[in-house]
Amino acid sequence: MKKIICSLLSALMVIELTACGAAKQKPSAEEGFKPSLDKSTSCQINVAGGYDNFEALEAEFDRFNEYYPNVELTYTKIDDYNNMIGTVLNGNDAPDIYVNYSWMYGREQYKSSLDHAENLADPSLGLNMDCIRGNIILKTDDGSLPMVPVFSNTYGMLVNNDLFEKAGLKVPTTYKELVDVCNAFREKGYENPLMGFSREEKTSLFTLSIYPYFCGTVAKDAEAVRKLNALDPSAGEYMRPSLEKIVQFMDDGCVNLDACNEIENNYDAVILRFFEGDVPMMTASGDTVSGTEKRESRSEAFIASPFKYTFVPIPMSDDGANFLDMPNLQFSVNKDSKNLKMANEFMRFLITSTELNNMAQKKGLMSPTKDLSFNNMYAAFGAVPESRILSPEEFGLTDDAVTQLRLASYAVATGSMTVDEAVTGYGTFGQ
Repeated sequence: MKKIICSLLSALMVIELTACGAAKQKPSAEEGFKPSLDKSTSCQINVAGGYDNFEALEAEFDRFNEYYPNVELTYTKIDDYNNMIGTVLNGNDAPDIYVNYSWMYGREQYKSSLDHAENLADPSLGLNMDCIRGNIILKTDDGSLPMVPVFSNTYGMLVNNDLFEKAGLKVPTTYKELVDVCNAFREKGYENPLMGFSREEKTSLFTLSIYPYFCGTVAKDAEAVRKLNALDPSAGEYMRPSLEKIVQFMDDGCVNLDACNEIENNYDAVILRFFEGDVPMMTASGDTVSGTEKRESRSEAFIASPFKYTFVPIPMSDDGANFLDMPNLQFSVNKDSKNLKMANEFMRFLITSTELNNMAQKKGLMSPTKDLSFNNMYAAFGAVPESRILSPEEFGLTDDAVTQLRLASYAVATGSMTVDEAVTGYGTFGQ
């Protein structure tokens, strides 16, 4: 009996050790994605977009080929994409998958781009979008889903973490902390604690700073959104709190406008100025941030003295910063694709946390997934409470309304217009 018990215990130990060893092994690639088609299938899948190159997507092609080695995937860049994609979709060489944008909803000139899109919400397709932040999955009024986000975008500021550590300061999370940090850096000899592009109104530092704050003031007011979208002159009053905040922002000495005006553009010039290493904070969009890594080698200052940097929300309220969550790039499947099943299979492969995060990290953009902790660059946005995560497209604010705010805040911040004049002028900006 003792021998039998010992033998049984020995066998159990072997099984347990084997199980432990298996647990330590790296999970197989197919544990995340299970192929549903014949792996020997041979066909071509073409993805169309406006990027000059799309290395991050092409890396996903290679990963997909591990499951379907005989599927040839290619990316095609279309010139003047927004205006030409409808024509291309109506042609003989229409792509199987293509880039789409939710701002095209309701615009007649982009109707073809939406009409060709398959309804990705159809349960039979098997797309599991639970990994994506729900507020950027934007359905049409009839409940269909013509496109799904593969990248997202937001506004914030690049932070030189080494300067903060050297100065013994913490990255600000409220407006008061932002002003205090700017003053503290100035006392330590940093002439421009916070900078940004200011030569033109489009994506200027004023838009990047105040737009998330503005959304926080109107997101839950359906009547305000309706009037703002209708360009109702009375809707100017809804801008007043934001315009007064931008005046306070300038009066508090957070920004040296003359120094900011030296920055020639809101992409290369913003990044390279930040890499000089003497700017603690630089306003930027996620699109700009995506270009930082490739430009590290173009900055002699950064090469000589590299530093750690991250991207964080701009705290314009004492209640904390808002995370303005917006889809950046979205994919649609051409419902008339000759290889529709395989196009959907690729989408099913791509729309997972693993693949979306891989692609976002390689491209340098923010992932649309719920977990942002995997990328230190954007991790601060993942810590923003859900109540302060706002999507303009979700609560219905249109580009026309945003343009009015952008132009009004620029005029007020640069001193060419008073708050009262900007409020009264709502609906007339840009005309």
